[in-house]
Amino acid sequence: MIKVGITGGIGSGKTTFCKEWEKLGAYVLYADDFAKQLMQEDPKLQQKITKVFGDESYDSEGNLNRPYLAKEAFEKGRVEELNELVHPVLWERAEELANKKEQEGVEVFAKEAAILLQNGRPKDLDFVIIVMADQEQRIERTVERDQSGREQVVGRVEKQPDFQSLTHLADFIVLNNGTLEELKSKAHEIFDKLVQAK
Repeated sequence: MIKVGITGGIGSGKTTFCKEWEKLGAYVLYADDFAKQLMQEDPKLQQKITKVFGDESYDSEGNLNRPYLAKEAFEKGRVEELNELVHPVLWERAEELANKKEQEGVEVFAKEAAILLQNGRPKDLDFVIIVMADQEQRIERTVERDQSGREQVVGRVEKQPDFQSLTHLADFIVLNNGTLEELKSKAHEIFDKLVQAK
């Protein structure tokens, strides 16, 4: 099985790229969604979050109190604290899932994560792909997609890594300043290349 990391900034088109790969038979793990699922379902992680961020992190029915946690993490500058609790569990469980998918006969396992290259290139990946687009394009796409205010989106973009400075860690750089069809075509091209090289 080939393990691939796919990363890029908000509005770069990495999710669209991944959706094309799913159509081609890849299993894609979306790190953000998986992290939210673990925060909701993993008892040990729930205990740690409650210990660090307080009982308000979960409601009386045990559901994750996302607005409260988002406020604590982002408005009070505690994102790193939350990441330190969630990320080790996230990557450990991702590894377990990859092994399971390999036994099921999956040929390509991809991890989609904005934070993929935060601590350098992960050793467990065979290939890394960065999907990039001009900042203005990314802002416009995100404003349209999320129906958000421009200032809010600019703030989110500025908090993300500078992917331009991480290109040396990638095997493929996908520039997505063109049409949707061009992006889909690039996704197919790279997928075929990796499967053939296997």
